[in-house]
Amino acid sequence: MAAVRWMLRWVAAAAAAVAAALALDNGLARTPPMGWLHWERFLCATDCAAEPRRCISEQLFVEMADRMVADGWRDAGYEFVCIDDCWMAPTRDGQGRLQADPKRFPSGIRRLADYVHSKGLKLGIYSDVGKKTCAGFPGSYNHYDLDAQTFASWGVDLLKFDGCNSDSLDLLAEGYKRMSLALNRTGRSIVYSCEWPFYLRPVQQPNYTEIKQYCNHWRNFYDVYDSWSSIKSILDWTALHQDTIVKIAGPGGWNDPDMLVIGNFGLSRDQSVTQMAMWAIMAAPLFMSNDLRHISPEAKRLLQNREVIAINQDPLGKQGYQLFKDKKFQLWERPLSDLAYAVAVLNQQEIGGPQNFTFSLTWLGHGLACNPACSIRQVLPASRDWGVYSWLSSLSVEVNPTGTVLLTVQPVL
Repeated sequence: MAAVRWMLRWVAAAAAAVAAALALDNGLARTPPMGWLHWERFLCATDCAAEPRRCISEQLFVEMADRMVADGWRDAGYEFVCIDDCWMAPTRDGQGRLQADPKRFPSGIRRLADYVHSKGLKLGIYSDVGKKTCAGFPGSYNHYDLDAQTFASWGVDLLKFDGCNSDSLDLLAEGYKRMSLALNRTGRSIVYSCEWPFYLRPVQQPNYTEIKQYCNHWRNFYDVYDSWSSIKSILDWTALHQDTIVKIAGPGGWNDPDMLVIGNFGLSRDQSVTQMAMWAIMAAPLFMSNDLRHISPEAKRLLQNREVIAINQDPLGKQGYQLFKDKKFQLWERPLSDLAYAVAVLNQQEIGGPQNFTFSLTWLGHGLACNPACSIRQVLPASRDWGVYSWLSSLSVEVNPTGTVLLTVQPVL
């Protein structure tokens, strides 16, 4: 058995090395990036007189950076403060460069980046591969090198690059590749977040091997909304396409199911637990979109849960996948370092009370996760040890409607 486990470790290490060799060679995003992004909660609010607390302005990002430090978000691992669409002036400057709206960002992006960096955080910014952004501001088409140089000169640490308003799929692919190369040429470490496969999918199957050679993470599906139906649709899409997308994810390149909406208005407590648990199972980038100035203690505890974050950030870098689904339950697993597994049991029902799901531990890890025995710990919805189980044991898990129980399974040798 020891020889088998040694061989499994060697195979896992070799697979990780192959995946790393095929990833974007900028040395970044070795684990899924974590931070805060304005879009889902604040959208494109630009009237600072009418909506000063919601307006996309330097004040918003300064206040979020302050909260990320004062309230423990940075220490929990959330390091990026990210600007999405609607930060720009309507036109480029006289030298053809992008510029921030002068009324909403009077100090400029360089000064904002300096402030964010002074807090031990990193700044993300947004642009688009096409002629205009999704909200109609200037895009980066035909300005890829100039925009990359501009972002680097401002001290930007991440670029979210959208895919609106591109005239053809060839121009879309060319633009994503050119911006990737342009960012690398600046010499500054800039994480590159793409939406490339999402814009390809209506007409052609994405080449994920190619996409990972240019992007650090990439969106595949529609924007997340603050609703349970949105979370369900993302999970269903991911499971349906897992044979294509799971194998490509790993250090340097990640599938991105979009923002965490925990702490807003649309999810119940159990549904919030499900999003946090499943984003950890999927090795997803963890970008919150909420108002950190007004967030409940319960949502804060969930988002800052160190055990869940440790699963998400596991250095093996393998994405989890769905093992089983029926009309009531889904069972997912994710391989972790040291031959451990994270396991999620999701109750899909939206009626009734808690339900029990019973399964054999031989289902996990191709039959080896609990061979000859394993220690099981519950991480969510509350942390507690379940004890040691033998290989042929069955496990019964009680799960609330629309909730998830997240477990770790550690081999006992």
